[in-house]
Formats: sequence, structure tokens, C-alpha cells
Amino acid sequence: MRYTRVFVGGRAVWGRVGESDIELLSGSPLDGGDPAVLGTVPRAGAEWLPPVVPPVFYAVGMNYPRHIAHAAALGNPAAVTPERPEVGYRANNALTGHRSPIIRPAEVEGRFEAEPELVAVIGRTIRHATRDEARAAVFGWTLGNDVSARTWQHQDRTFWRSKNADTFKPMGPWIETDTDALAATTTLRVNGEERARFATGDMVFDPYDYIVEITRHNTMHPGDVLWMGAESTCGLEPGDTVEVEIDGIGVLSNPVHLEGNERS
Repeated sequence: MRYTRVFVGGRAVWGRVGESDIELLSGSPLDGGDPAVLGTVPRAGAEWLPPVVPPVFYAVGMNYPRHIAHAAALGNPAAVTPERPEVGYRANNALTGHRSPIIRPAEVEGRFEAEPELVAVIGRTIRHATRDEARAAVFGWTLGNDVSARTWQHQDRTFWRSKNADTFKPMGPWIETDTDALAATTTLRVNGEERARFATGDMVFDPYDYIVEITRHNTMHPGDVLWMGAESTCGLEPGDTVEVEIDGIGVLSNPVHLEGNERS
């Protein structure tokens, strides 16, 4: 099953995604139960929103061996294989939906990059989870693009703007509840040209390791998201269209605009 949120009639509405239409629902599937169908809208031309606005937005850093090796070769002192699952946090203001533009701030110089990521969406309240409980707590999977301004990343003591500026976290287009995401392949394309391809599950720690570790200390709630890191990155320029694809889930596509030229 695929669930999403779309903007209809001036408000955000949950929907169940079909081949050509989206069934509009009376409530969130994360609340339990079976929401009623209120009507349909065609997928073509839909105004896609991030499929969930998370109560807490968790993000994994170095979690793919090849990414760690590449970052180490560039002299990144943080590029070491983690000994245990550790997460950071991202800001909801950075979220944007499928087909919405990524806005590169006019003052950003240097590398402006995409990172294709698997995102786990939590479906139940959980604390002190076992691995089996962690697996059962995942409602489904979506796609994320961890857009990063590298100059800001090196200038600042935290990632407050390099990874959290408005539109820097495209997520969507939907939550897929029935797929083996860790057996999939992640592909990153820019303007239709493949820039990266890697085994999605080739992680140092998988999502369930992280959920077990997080819930030792934090209660996780329905709608929380966990971005799982990326193996590869590539540069973006205004005028580009970037796509993140994970087979079995879908394709997340966003144009890149320069601030002040959002309608270009």
C-alpha cells in the first residue's frame, strides 16, 4: 500500500495512491483504523506534499562504508566507521515534497550536493525496543534527498543551515508499506543521467539497529522518520532536475532553482 499527502482544496489531505488516481482519506493511516475514502484526484498534476510531517526527524550520518572511505580521502576528520548507531536531528522547515523546487540560496558558494537516502517511517509508539519490535514498528518506507551546502557545513559548528535550510530535505512521493527496502537498489540521477547506484542495504547499521539504540533513551512515535544516510553524492546546479529512486518504493523528483528565480 502507498500513502501520501496532497494539497487539495486549500488543505493537506492524506491519500492512498493507485496507478492513476489518489483516493483522498478522512484521516491519517498512522492513527490506526481504516480511514474513509472521501473522493479521488488524478495523480497527474497532483500537488504532492511530504508524506508525513514528523514529530521527530532523525538522521544518520556516516553509515555506508564507501561513503566513509570517500570522505576520509577528502580529509574529513569525522569520516570514521561508527562503533555504534548514533543519530542527529534535522528541521521540519527543510522538508519539501515531490516535484517541488529545491532552492539554492544566492549566498551559497562551492559544492551544493544531493544525497539519496532511504527513509523509515515509524508507525507505533515504542520504547526499549527489541530488534523484532523495531522491525514491527516501521510503518513503511519513503525516499529522501539530503541536500547539503558543503561550504556552510565546513564553516559552521553544527549543520543548522548546511542541511536544514528551507527546501533542503525533499521527501516522498509516498510511503510504501509493502516492500523489502533493504534488498533494493538506490539510484541517483541528474537530468536523466545516472550519477550513483548502490545497494540500499549495504549499511554499517541497519534501520532496526538504530531504532533499538534510539529507543533505549527516546520514545519514538507514529510519524517519526529516520533517514538512513547515503553511499554516494553528486553536485547540483540551478536548472537541474534531480531524481532519487529506490526500486520497490518509487522516484522522488525535484527541480533545482536559484533563490530569486524560483519560477524559472
